Amino acid sequence: MKRLLLSALLVALLAAAWGTWWWHKPLTLRLPADQGVLDVLVPPGTSGAGIARALVDAGVDSPAWLLQVAWRISGAATRIKAGSYEIAPGDTPASVLAMLVRGEQALRQVTLVEGWTFRQVRAALQSAEHLQDDLKGLGNDALMARIGLAGVHPEGRFFPDTYRYPKRSPASAVLRQAAQAMQQQLDTAWAQRAPDTPLKTPTEALILASIVEKETGQASDRGQVAGVFSNRLRIGMRLQTDPSVIYGLGERFDGNLRRRDLEADTPYNSYTRAGLPPTPIAMPGKAALLAAVRPANTQALYFVARGDGSSQFSATLDDHNRAVREFQLKR
Repeated sequence: MKRLLLSALLVALLAAAWGTWWWHKPLTLRLPADQGVLDVLVPPGTSGAGIARALVDAGVDSPAWLLQVAWRISGAATRIKAGSYEIAPGDTPASVLAMLVRGEQALRQVTLVEGWTFRQVRAALQSAEHLQDDLKGLGNDALMARIGLAGVHPEGRFFPDTYRYPKRSPASAVLRQAAQAMQQQLDTAWAQRAPDTPLKTPTEALILASIVEKETGQASDRGQVAGVFSNRLRIGMRLQTDPSVIYGLGERFDGNLRRRDLEADTPYNSYTRAGLPPTPIAMPGKAALLAAVRPANTQALYFVARGDGSSQFSATLDDHNRAVREFQLKR
């Protein structure tokens, strides 16, 4: 009997030792030829057995029952979070379980750039790595309704930033996050608006900020640029800003803005129409939003590019014409 007990104890000790070794031993992975990691998707509500099977199906070379038993013994199997994960060479059963419990999903990122149009935003989302394009084929109206902004024009409504997302996420989720970020930034900026701003609504601030974003070649000029346009709005002077005209031309713009373009009336032609254009013309960043609502205190009504990224500001048309001759015409 003693011998039997000793044998059982020895077997138990050997099993425990083997289990400890296996628990911390790197898993053997059957990696696809074109991948350095295994992709594993854990849907919400998946059981411990289902998760173990998902790992084996993905390419983990280990019995599913062994993974399931080990996780049950650990007491953490019920705390595994749903999501999209990557298992890399060197990962152990212990490290994989810890990753699943912490919800450390495989993330990718997409960057939306200040000054981009919505067309560029859609193109970036379509080409983003491991992002499901659930917006494909949707017109702008249907797309905005999909993300909870029915009736809102999409231009300028997304904050330029870098967004991280779990693999296989829908593009609409990223777009919804960017829209919420822009609304937060706009609300914050509007709360800081100058008492004498000519802007009447947050939407007008967003529109002006988009123009400031496109017109500013050097960050230090941003407040002055906003000041010029604010001054023009106060006195009813047309904004005469080329970027809005270009936006109105859409795909017809070939990179060369001609006199006939400035004279052809569109809702976005700020040479033929007074006031702000009907919508933003691009995505403004935080600095442009703040400049639009708190512009520099200036008497300038004009500015012209110096050719080095900065602008020359003038309070009178005569001074502006001299600046044009000096910096544009080189006379």
